[in-house]
Amino acid sequence: MRKLYIVRSTRDFDKIMHEGTCLKNRSFVVYSLKNDLPYNRYGISVSKKHGNAVFRNKQKRIIRNIIDNDKKDYLNNKDYIIILRKGALERNFQEKTNDLLELLK
Repeated sequence: MRKLYIVRSTRDFDKIMHEGTCLKNRSFVVYSLKNDLPYNRYGISVSKKHGNAVFRNKQKRIIRNIIDNDKKDYLNNKDYIIILRKGALERNFQEKTNDLLELLK
């Protein structure tokens, strides 16, 4: 994922979470908000409650991999905030992929 496609600022995170729509399932919470850019942007959040920094970064890499593999299927000029839930820790890669794509489409 290129740096251009990442939501980084706290202001953007807050705007997306307060003004956007929220979808949830067992593994993820996804907030989305329409943007004026010709591409999607993503912000990924994994709570400190789930584990140490090494574990959280691994989970973020997994989510970025899912996004990169399937981003052509849901190009719709939106900003997304993806929050990992505790239920995702018990699921394998394919189940996480299905859960995330279900919310993004």
